[in-house]
Amino acid sequence: MRFLSNPSTDPYFNMAFDEYCLRKFGAEGPLFYLWRNRPSVIIGLNQNAYGEVNLDFLRQHGILLARRVTGGGAVYHDLQNLNYSIIGRGVSPEPIVSALRSLGVDAAPSGRNDIFVGGRKISGYARMVWRGQELVHGTLMFDVDLDTLSSALNVSGSKFEARGVASVRSRVANLKEFLPSFGSVQEFGEALHGLLAGKDPEFRLGSGDIAAIKTLAETRFASWDWIYGHSREISLRRRAKLACGTVEAGINLDKGRICELVFSGDFLGDEPSGFVSRRLKGVRLERQDILEALDGCPVEKAFSGAEAVDLAELLAGKTE
Repeated sequence: MRFLSNPSTDPYFNMAFDEYCLRKFGAEGPLFYLWRNRPSVIIGLNQNAYGEVNLDFLRQHGILLARRVTGGGAVYHDLQNLNYSIIGRGVSPEPIVSALRSLGVDAAPSGRNDIFVGGRKISGYARMVWRGQELVHGTLMFDVDLDTLSSALNVSGSKFEARGVASVRSRVANLKEFLPSFGSVQEFGEALHGLLAGKDPEFRLGSGDIAAIKTLAETRFASWDWIYGHSREISLRRRAKLACGTVEAGINLDKGRICELVFSGDFLGDEPSGFVSRRLKGVRLERQDILEALDGCPVEKAFSGAEAVDLAELLAGKTE
């Protein structure tokens, strides 16, 4: 199968790379490429960033958040995860499964969009169709940090929180466990590439293609509007102990902006908190945006002893 080279580890560039190649190439026969991301969480096209990801954990650990063009669930990537993309007409993950079997891994498709080995998930994939062309891309966990994976995807009420770290470990597996002869993800990638490419040639992108992908990454895939603003309506609850007492915020969001905000709890204040809620209507759920909206607002009248920064951290996700 023809192949492309993509050495980037920038998730925004790589999401743009997928979309650009889907729209430009593959009509003359299928092609594939292997790629990796620095630590990041990639959410599906239709997911809400605030409900699927532990955003506070991501901020604390420098993990990037990106949104892809395909559906499905959130996934954690790091440099020990090898991703694949296949573009063409009627493409599927079957070449990946066959290549893994050639390497001695008893891999098999399972469910809607997973690849399992011995009852444990080693890969998830998703699909998109554009004008008859298809993109299938997925993960191959070689030696991914499963503790970080669990923490990054552990949010209140989420399926990961309900199952816990031990359960996640029992359901997923790293390929390194089944491929002890490979000392690194690079060695594994080279072997997989050789099996997929065979004697077919490399399909090279021109400088204009790379420039166009970079522009698409910067203007769309790295933008707040795409990552957060694309999110569907969701309700969140935040809770923290402030100087005024325990404050719980019920937040309704639409496209990443506050459309309704109600405060409750045992906190003390001289005035009802409604004036603060009204001040924040339509504001993006971002710490800096909230601080700017509350500039000059006497929040201490509703939350005795508290400051605007306390509310900003509560609402943006820094909890007790």
